[in-house]
Amino acid sequence: MGESTMEEMPLPALFEQARKIHSMATESSVDQETLRKGIEALRRCDEMISKLGLFSSNETKDDVSTANLKYLLVPFYLGELTEKVAQDDRIQVLKISQDQLKEYISICEALELVPEDELETFGQEGGDSFAARRAKKIARFKRQRAAEAKLQEIKERKERRGRSLRAAALSAPVEAGEEDAQDDDGEEEREAWLTSISLALCKSFDLLDMLKKEEEMLLAIKEKQSKEGDEEFTREILDERTKRAETWHRNAASQAPFLKPADPITCATFAQDVIEGRANVSQAHEHKHQPLIFGPASLVGGRLTSERERLAAQVFQPGYRLPTMSIEEAGLREMEMMKKWQERNAKLMEEANSSWHRDGTRRATEDEDAEVEKARAWDDWKDDHPRGAGNKKLTPCG
Repeated sequence: MGESTMEEMPLPALFEQARKIHSMATESSVDQETLRKGIEALRRCDEMISKLGLFSSNETKDDVSTANLKYLLVPFYLGELTEKVAQDDRIQVLKISQDQLKEYISICEALELVPEDELETFGQEGGDSFAARRAKKIARFKRQRAAEAKLQEIKERKERRGRSLRAAALSAPVEAGEEDAQDDDGEEEREAWLTSISLALCKSFDLLDMLKKEEEMLLAIKEKQSKEGDEEFTREILDERTKRAETWHRNAASQAPFLKPADPITCATFAQDVIEGRANVSQAHEHKHQPLIFGPASLVGGRLTSERERLAAQVFQPGYRLPTMSIEEAGLREMEMMKKWQERNAKLMEEANSSWHRDGTRRATEDEDAEVEKARAWDDWKDDHPRGAGNKKLTPCG
């Protein structure tokens, strides 16, 4: 699957694909290309989770919705898959895997999912005695076995309910307890994901201990080899430094999505559309809110070809006018109208203050005064010369 296709996938489908690859890698060995695809899918999931802001530092496990609980496992899956990557610099692989596992434990600690006895010793380097470490491993092993047994019980219970529901559906069209069954499914799903998170915590602590020991052993071997090979310092050390610098730059480029925080999505409707696969993260500024459509399911999304279909589609209409645009679009439109109004007013003010406008106004005023003077002179002349005053001597009686 190409990178462009992976970017277009919604978060649930992307997580499901990565979870299947992790399950395959856990149960059996997979090739490095499949591991690379799984790691890339998990990094894409982590980026989308960060951008959507699904988890907050002031939340507890009760505040996280059931649909979002599974995304807490993304750093754990990343840590386990990264540890299986075959690379020349094994120490760098171990460090990246440990960072992912520590991130998962920190997230679970913020959500109050880590047991108290694990919290007391987490982060301490060799502070416990041998007996304390042994007791902690035994308690962790018991929690892991209990979580595995609980997951198996939930799986068997779900299968039994599925068989009973299928049998009931064949015998009766509608069952009265269907809604209760759906509620049970929701509670079972939440219980299953919380148990999976607890199981992943036990595996994370065990894997962290193993990776730390492996890293210490590799560092000791490397230090011993460097001491024994002092006479060949000129070429081997320079090659080692070059390889280390290249590895550092390559890993820094691959970890760039984790180091640079993504821009948050401020539109809650758009964030929900991204989670449910109706939109992509890259379309944040192009998101359009379509008006809600009511009517029979057979007519929704189709073309109304007759008056009968048009009337049928209007049966279940709400009693209020539906919005035709989102609040964001309305605000952008008002800003555009205000911008045009300000530009028009600025243009009118510029024309009013221009020289030709003032000259034209002055000329119009002078013409108006001349017309008034001419009309007054004509009125005075008519007062001095009444009508017919010049024709008196031409009359017979004159």
